[in-house]
Amino acid sequence: MLALKLNQRVELKKPHPCGSREWVILRVGMDIRLRCAGCGHEVLLPRSKVEPMIKKILSEEASQ
Repeated sequence: MLALKLNQRVELKKPHPCGSREWVILRVGMDIRLRCAGCGHEVLLPRSKVEPMIKKILSEEASQ
């Protein structure tokens, strides 16, 4: 299990339709809310689906 925290930037394996692979974590729990760093689109997905999609953690905290 990954140690995911609020405001972390993560890179996913597949790009979003806008072309960005970077996402910011907005909510952590059984579900994880992500915001695309490219277009700002937000999604809420179960943790069990998100963890295998993460390629690497880019930073501990995103710039606000």
